[in-house]
Amino acid sequence: MSKRGARDVAGRDLIVCGFHAVRQVLTDAPEHALELWIETGPPNPRRRDLLNLAAQHGLAVQRAASRTLDRLAAGGRHQGAVLRCRHPRAPGAWDLRTLLAESTAPPLVLVLDGVQDPHNLGACLRTADGAGAHAVIVPLHRAVGLTAAVQKVASGAAATVPLIQVGNLAAALDEMKELGLQVIGTAGEASVSIFDLDLRGPTALVMGGEEKGLRRLTRERCDRLVHVPMAGAIESLNVSVAAGICLYEAVRQRTGLL
Repeated sequence: MSKRGARDVAGRDLIVCGFHAVRQVLTDAPEHALELWIETGPPNPRRRDLLNLAAQHGLAVQRAASRTLDRLAAGGRHQGAVLRCRHPRAPGAWDLRTLLAESTAPPLVLVLDGVQDPHNLGACLRTADGAGAHAVIVPLHRAVGLTAAVQKVASGAAATVPLIQVGNLAAALDEMKELGLQVIGTAGEASVSIFDLDLRGPTALVMGGEEKGLRRLTRERCDRLVHVPMAGAIESLNVSVAAGICLYEAVRQRTGLL
């Protein structure tokens, strides 16, 4: 691959690496796939599975040595499979108003205020996909972006869930309120439980970063602050775990599950 091609992959396309992540995209969002790279070597069931999926969708397949896949994966653990995809749209290029206007269900948005661990962002994207969230919104600065590690942990969700990077998170929250979303922030000291709040309408769930939680300006934009009840000795949960609890509480309420 030329140096120009390498820049194109890093700059415009989305690289998904690892068998399960690649299979997830080929199964759930094959229209985003551009090219599959498979490590040279004897066939095995997992390789045949990916090759069959690629053939079903008319996807080009490249055979390459492991060192080539290492370069494409940019440090990610590729397990002999790398998929080059187009972004549904480039991060930050989404029009939130259009995105939510096109929704037939009450919007559900996850907002992450300064999450810096790529594993946490990847896990949040994967959970957001499972819960049917319409978008994940993160700050452009002082927060992790769509790195190879994020894509690996997201297991394909980076290609299916819009990730919106905004320069001014407080302004983005104001815009969501103008669009009719209730903005619900999470804080350990809040008096109201997430389970006592009505999440059936248009909602943005806001989670703080790993160390400092919600920043002051973010707190001030929230309509309500809620906490996730903790019965043990630990005072707080990992941000991706808390996001999963809150998102699926919204799903539970919206689907009428007990």
